[in-house]
Amino acid sequence: MTLKECKKEEKADREFQKKFKFEGTINVLTQMMVDPAVTEKRGGGKNLPLRRGEILDVIQFTNQEQILCRNSQRRYGYVPRAAMLHL
Repeated sequence: MTLKECKKEEKADREFQKKFKFEGTINVLTQMMVDPAVTEKRGGGKNLPLRRGEILDVIQFTNQEQILCRNSQRRYGYVPRAAMLHL
């Protein structure tokens, strides 16, 4: 990983912590897959776009309905629990 990529990731992580009022280090708890049967959604605001079969990093189990996740492009957002499957 180049220095430029490292700085870009650090900036994205700081923006995430500010936007979601997340304190502490960002740790991946587990990985989950978006249900292949779910309808794809664009996302927006604090919601992450959903793509069928995509593997997401789980950052925090926020409540019974949503999970805070990160996708492969290092974008963060909430995903409905009903749309997720354990690997």
